[in-house]
Amino acid sequence: MKNFFIVMVLMCAAGFYTIFSQPIQNPIPSEKLTLKVDSIVNDSSVIEKLYHRIALEGKLKYEVFEMAMQGFENLSLRNKDIITIIDFTLPSTEKRMCVIDLKNQKLLYHTIVSHGRNSGEKYATSFSNRHGSFQSSLGFYVTEKTYFGGNGYSLVINGMEKGINDQAKARAVVIHGADYCSQRIINATGRLGRSYGCPALPREVTKPIINTIKNGTGLFIYADNPEYMATSKILKSNETMLAQRELPDIPEGGAILN
Repeated sequence: MKNFFIVMVLMCAAGFYTIFSQPIQNPIPSEKLTLKVDSIVNDSSVIEKLYHRIALEGKLKYEVFEMAMQGFENLSLRNKDIITIIDFTLPSTEKRMCVIDLKNQKLLYHTIVSHGRNSGEKYATSFSNRHGSFQSSLGFYVTEKTYFGGNGYSLVINGMEKGINDQAKARAVVIHGADYCSQRIINATGRLGRSYGCPALPREVTKPIINTIKNGTGLFIYADNPEYMATSKILKSNETMLAQRELPDIPEGGAILN
């Protein structure tokens, strides 16, 4: 009986060791709760996840966000963590500027912004790169230095698209604050006041926005404009890059390698 008891104890001990000495099998990891983005990305699936993670629905159309992200990939930006997108398909009575922190996946500012006086009334529909046009210019920009001018604290923006917005600096098209960009003006006139072509902001958010986006961040000003879409080399180069990425390897004889 004593020997039987000893045998049973040894068997139980062996079973206990077998169970608890095995390495723990981790389950297949699910998608991380946080999407790590170190810089501008050009992958549509990542861009879509980022769009939803930042909760941009109802604030910025996905196709505009995707276009901006893919275009910024083709720019040399000192600071790729912060981007600004203006959607001029929206009326001036709506918030159509988004300042986005890609690194921390946050929408930092969502605000109204004025367009050029000759670009339209409530909607911006006409655009120009010409001096004296008093129209807004579409496309991709890189922010530069700040200064104090006739409109107070202002930010230089450098147009990156030849023939589309490359005269912005020479035209003194800058980001600045303006009294005519306010809810009070919307309530009184049914639209915002207009600039000479500058994306003008409400006074109360001008300084914090400028300080956030200055010194080498990307700015994209969009409108549903066929001429811009057809002539923008930044957008075309992105389309070419995506097409090349999707081309299969075709060896001699025409067989596609899997």
